[in-house]
Amino acid sequence: MTKIIDPYGSELVKDYEKLIKDFGLEVFNSRGFPKPSRIMRRRVVFAGRDLKIIARCIKEKNPFYALSGIMPTNKELHLGNKLVVENLKYFQEHGAKTYILVADLEAQAARGVPLEEGRKRAMDFHIPAYIALGLDPKKTVFYFQSDNKEVVHFAYEAAKKITLNEFKAIYGAADPGRIMSAVTQVGDVLYPQFKERMPGIIPVGIDQDPHIRLSRDVVNRMKSKRFFFPSSLYHKYTPSLDGSVKMSKSKPESCITIPEDEKSVRRKIMKAVSGGRPTLEEHRRLGAEVEKCMVFELLKQHLIEDDKELNKIYKEYKSGRMSAGEIKEIASEKMVALMKDFNKKLEKAKKQIDKVKFVHF
Repeated sequence: MTKIIDPYGSELVKDYEKLIKDFGLEVFNSRGFPKPSRIMRRRVVFAGRDLKIIARCIKEKNPFYALSGIMPTNKELHLGNKLVVENLKYFQEHGAKTYILVADLEAQAARGVPLEEGRKRAMDFHIPAYIALGLDPKKTVFYFQSDNKEVVHFAYEAAKKITLNEFKAIYGAADPGRIMSAVTQVGDVLYPQFKERMPGIIPVGIDQDPHIRLSRDVVNRMKSKRFFFPSSLYHKYTPSLDGSVKMSKSKPESCITIPEDEKSVRRKIMKAVSGGRPTLEEHRRLGAEVEKCMVFELLKQHLIEDDKELNKIYKEYKSGRMSAGEIKEIASEKMVALMKDFNKKLEKAKKQIDKVKFVHF
């Protein structure tokens, strides 16, 4: 049976070690990177491709780029977007030339969002939101897919290097919309190299690995172009609060969006799957099943920066001294604080949108 990672699905990965083996990924080792971030230290970032060349660029201060995209289809972000921005911020702070593309062409083709509406959503919310989450607008270059004719032209060129069978093997299906979207993304991934050949890293969720593999295949078949193979960095999914799938807006009661109001955040966290036992007496005796707790996962991935603080909560919870109700209260307070901080920074970023650097074509 052909193994597929579906960038358009919502299933939760159950065995990351098997996934690494099946798709030939490199295990991420945080010791290879200076001052690893919270999500790097805690193995939320778990794998990638060609990571050593990026580590060497950082160490030797050689040029490299980091790139990701914005899909302007919703009026909120999800926690997976936050992880992407955190990884971009890390590489930006360590010397990467940082690019953000607004995938307005893909939003129109795949989600039916008119170009004008996609642009408005990006300017009004998505770009300020990425800045509010930590990107430095002075060090970030933005562009809209629909403006970037170089990417579109390259997509046609790249399409000639891909066979239908190969595309089906990577994506599982080959409908025209998916093909156009994928080859355009190849152009986006390589765009920073059009003028200057240099290594680049694409930090994404593991569901986006098919786009990286396709881009690397195209580079391999265009040896005369002398592109560097794009590197990639993958984070684990933030699971939905009921523990069933990756967090998705298609299940609103099990998904926390950014921003979200205080009352809604508290309600969702209080209803989330925890590692608590059926009774408090049993919980005190046996301790929490932390590995099943979606609330602890929120603390680990998003809400607690200090490792000592997280470890203390883990020990108290695991031993049964801390109840499921108590850990939910901690997570609720910290998530509300995160939302307040985000909203404050978002309003500030909206006022600076005219200073954002766009590529002009």
